Amino acid sequence: MTTGKINVSVENIFPLIKKFLYSDHEIFLRELISNGTDATLKLKHLISIGEAKVEYGNPMLEVKIDKEGKKIHIIDQGLGMTSEEVEKYINQVAFSGAEEFLEKYKDSAKDSGIIGHFGLGFYSAFMVAEKVELITKSYKDEPAAHWTCDGSPEFTLVASDKTTRGTEIILHIAEDSLEFLEENRISTLLQKYNKFMPVPIKFGTKEETLPTPEDAPEDFKAEKVEVDNIINNPNPAWTKAPTELKDEDYKEFYRELYPMQFEDPLFHIHLNVDYPFNLTGILYFPKMSSDLQIQKDKIQLYQNQVYVTDNVEGIVPEFLTMLKGVIDSPDIPLNVSRSYLQSDGAVKKISNYITRKVADKLKALFTENREDFEKKWNDIKIVLEYGMLSEPKFYEKAGAFTLYPTVDDKYFTLEELKEKVKDSQTDKDGKLVILYASNKEAQHSYIETAKAKGYEVLVLDSPIISHLIQKLEADNENLTFVRVDSDHVDNLIKKDEDTISKLSESEQESLKTVLETLVPKPTYNVQLQAMDSHSAPFIITQPEFMRRMKEMSQSGGGGMFGMGNMPEMYNLVVNTNSDLANTILNTADKTHQEQLVKQALDLAKLSQNLLKGEDLTAFVKRSFELVK
Repeated sequence: MTTGKINVSVENIFPLIKKFLYSDHEIFLRELISNGTDATLKLKHLISIGEAKVEYGNPMLEVKIDKEGKKIHIIDQGLGMTSEEVEKYINQVAFSGAEEFLEKYKDSAKDSGIIGHFGLGFYSAFMVAEKVELITKSYKDEPAAHWTCDGSPEFTLVASDKTTRGTEIILHIAEDSLEFLEENRISTLLQKYNKFMPVPIKFGTKEETLPTPEDAPEDFKAEKVEVDNIINNPNPAWTKAPTELKDEDYKEFYRELYPMQFEDPLFHIHLNVDYPFNLTGILYFPKMSSDLQIQKDKIQLYQNQVYVTDNVEGIVPEFLTMLKGVIDSPDIPLNVSRSYLQSDGAVKKISNYITRKVADKLKALFTENREDFEKKWNDIKIVLEYGMLSEPKFYEKAGAFTLYPTVDDKYFTLEELKEKVKDSQTDKDGKLVILYASNKEAQHSYIETAKAKGYEVLVLDSPIISHLIQKLEADNENLTFVRVDSDHVDNLIKKDEDTISKLSESEQESLKTVLETLVPKPTYNVQLQAMDSHSAPFIITQPEFMRRMKEMSQSGGGGMFGMGNMPEMYNLVVNTNSDLANTILNTADKTHQEQLVKQALDLAKLSQNLLKGEDLTAFVKRSFELVK
């Protein structure tokens, strides 16, 4: 029998592990099963290179609960350890001091790292156990060993009568961790962390019905048998080559990842690279909502098929965190703080690779089946627009497949659009003007007016479109985007540009004086314009610059402009060729004149959903009076 002290310079490492390493103690199961998996796969490798002269067989891991004895057993059939190896790998945990230990791990998120990286995987057992036993027999022809420790630096190491290869860890669960003796709790943890481990994991048994023979009589009763309950899929889709998988295989794996997701993904991207780093995975584009936050934290990060986290910030480009799927890489430094993670060179290369791979896949989908890509555009556009704003490398490639839909459901790339409107939508400064609506219903009258003049009108309605427009304009010197209800629409070289006002200059001055007296200031700036007689008499437009800056401020990117509380400002454009303008000008009764202006202004406001509260109530009452 051997006794001794575990070789640590921290007086008592176990309370430190329990208190500081992870705030969530459930991580112990992941670590111990990972160790068992490593031991099994290492044995497989040694056999393959001829260093281990044993039969590999069909090894599995097993988790057993002894609720009455307050114990959990974790058993593997891996390479095991000799007594000397137990001394080396279990007892000699070296740290230079408690202060350095705490400093090194203070920023580790509870779910962000595998502590086995620092030789601490086994010691995670003490987060839930008051005593730990380790019974192990090496694949080498040497006696088995039985190690015991009660959570202090004291241990015992004796010979064991274990005859089968592998290791059994017995956790004597502490009083503050009895929840882990519940079958449902352990089952949930196994599903969370070990669902795709590369070695089968048994947790209890389940009942299965044997198949009915073809020649069975009518009263035949199928036999039911108890079989091992294997809780994991050791060969998930991302570990296979894309050539091995069909489209249905990808959809089936998606349903395995997200059993409560009833809609199939729009498409998938299979990641597979082994140089200059190792990374595999599958990303799925689901249907997107316009809420950027709700979508996040759906990508699962694995390391060698061990679940780590669903917070992939810094590893996956931020705009792609709205996707779903799996990324698996042994090259991601998981045991460091998030701030370091984001600046780590390997992580940046992985992030850049994912960006490039996604862009290439989108380009291929667009090229191979543009019609199908157009049908899916509205469901994916928020991700792509966000990517264009946040990732320069993605922006460089996105022009080849980013689409701009029109109000008539036609789709153009930006280059196609520029070619289409170059002869018809140029402003007085020679810039191409791209007209767009942010709300087809609310801006319907403006859209119809623009279409009547032969203009193409886009539908750009995402919450970040104002920011994207700014970027596109900055990169296209002779291009400007103008919302269809903007005052800038007047700068277009219109087909009715030769329309002459029926009112003389003096009559126009008189009309403007009347209107400015009756129209509320400073909310409305009165402008007179000669339009055809079929155009609306009163039209409300918005100053493009002020509106855009306010939109950017409200969408979270324009706080620097200080326009969050900017007062509303509009232009009231009066058609001097309308009958109403002439009537207002020539009405001698000032009360009637005021009523005409008020009613016309309210109608214009109503068309823009600007008439609310008391003003709306007064308008309805006044309208009924006019009907009478």
